[in-house]
Amino acid sequence: MDSVQSSSLNKGSINQVSLLKRLEPFICLAIIGSIFGYLGSVMGLTNMINTMMNTAHQLLLNTVFFIMGITVMAGALSRILIEYGVVNMLEKVLYPLMRPLFNLPGKAALAGLMTFFSDNPAIISLAHDKRFSRSFKPVELISLANFGTVFGMGLIVVTYMATKDFGTGGSNFGPAMVGVMGAVGGGIISTRLMQLLTRDMLPDSNSAELEGGAAESATEQADDGANARFLNAILDGGKSGVELGMAIIPGVLIISTFVMMLTFGPGESGYTGGAFEGVKLLPALAEHISGLFYVLFGFEHGELIAFPMTSLGAVGAALSMMPVFAEQGFITGSEIAVLTAMGMCWSGFLSTHTAMLDTLGQRRLISKAILAHTVAGICAGVIARYLYLLIY
Repeated sequence: MDSVQSSSLNKGSINQVSLLKRLEPFICLAIIGSIFGYLGSVMGLTNMINTMMNTAHQLLLNTVFFIMGITVMAGALSRILIEYGVVNMLEKVLYPLMRPLFNLPGKAALAGLMTFFSDNPAIISLAHDKRFSRSFKPVELISLANFGTVFGMGLIVVTYMATKDFGTGGSNFGPAMVGVMGAVGGGIISTRLMQLLTRDMLPDSNSAELEGGAAESATEQADDGANARFLNAILDGGKSGVELGMAIIPGVLIISTFVMMLTFGPGESGYTGGAFEGVKLLPALAEHISGLFYVLFGFEHGELIAFPMTSLGAVGAALSMMPVFAEQGFITGSEIAVLTAMGMCWSGFLSTHTAMLDTLGQRRLISKAILAHTVAGICAGVIARYLYLLIY
């Protein structure tokens, strides 16, 4: 009798899956039709398509190539710092801060530095290195996904925010550094909250002991001369910067184009099919809670909420919005601090957390990691806002 019931239940679940598979094309068409139908009904079909293409083209020329230039130079610099032991030295300097701030072993400083100079997934290779991971308890090792994400693409974000002219009438370096402090505050919250949420789900013992060693580091390779090492470092670092710059193109062009079309309104002459026109839906929705955004982040323009929303998926795409915000007079030192903090803290974690935790064999903890990091990103923006008011 039980086997009959089990068999009928299995058949029922199979039928449900089969039905969903059959409905997927219609659901997909309904969603796509709704989005493009709404945009087309407001902007006009021809204008919508032209705006989409023109916005993507402008983003590619004026933003992606600028960011790629930064990633190439930053990649070369970071590889030199690694090659000649500067990163190892910084790790020793930061070592005493790890346990009191993040409740992590001192080695975690290396993880923060590696992701700061590259991107979030750099944490995976370190976590799989037995020489690195053996000092961590499982709960600490898993929380590295949150810790590393806080610093992911940090060098790119800070350099862009500090050097780009946003028309604020002064240097952006100070506000950008305030943003870094806000991101660190968010990182403390994210890492410790993740540990709190998962401590009863993971064993309270140190990770596996050392089993073999990874390949020796570049600094240990004594065969090459100093000149060759320098040239190899800058060329390899520049190449990795090109790869990173290429990797952000889909996110910038696809995500930013649609977010901008939902954020900005028509041009001075109405809808013309020009770049950066849109239906202004997000600001209209944000107006309902504009008071909350002002209290938390000091945002006086609802359009600014598009930056942190885009950072959830791709911080490179979010950076592409800054010149447009600057042209419309939305950017001051306070906004630079807050957006630096939120962009650096979130740095596309929705698109990387799943893959990172899946690679670490802890898919069941993905929802907790996302929850902890969402809260942390909001806190990072609040910390940066009030630090800026305190300092300036």
